[in-house]
Amino acid sequence: MQRPYPIVIHKDPDSDYCVTVPDLPGCITAGDTLDDAQNQALEAIQCHIEGMLLDDEPIPEAKDIAFHQNNPEYANGTWKSVSISLPDISEIQVRHPGLI
Repeated sequence: MQRPYPIVIHKDPDSDYCVTVPDLPGCITAGDTLDDAQNQALEAIQCHIEGMLLDDEPIPEAKDIAFHQNNPEYANGTWKSVSISLPDISEIQVRHPGLI
């Protein structure tokens, strides 16, 4: 099952590209380039959701980019959307036997 998550990317002159996933609090990552940042975001989202599933937490629905754009925390950011495949619980059991 594919689910798109909006990401916002910020770049300071002396740092890498920083990525925040507004719909997944605490899910942040970075990359050397814009493409790298977007690829890192994909992996970060998948790992974050997998951890939520392992902790038996509900997976939040992704909101549209427009929902987040007026939030001052994300001012001057570049918005993108990353589509991820939600892991099946059986996939997680294979990677983490005995946890579920």
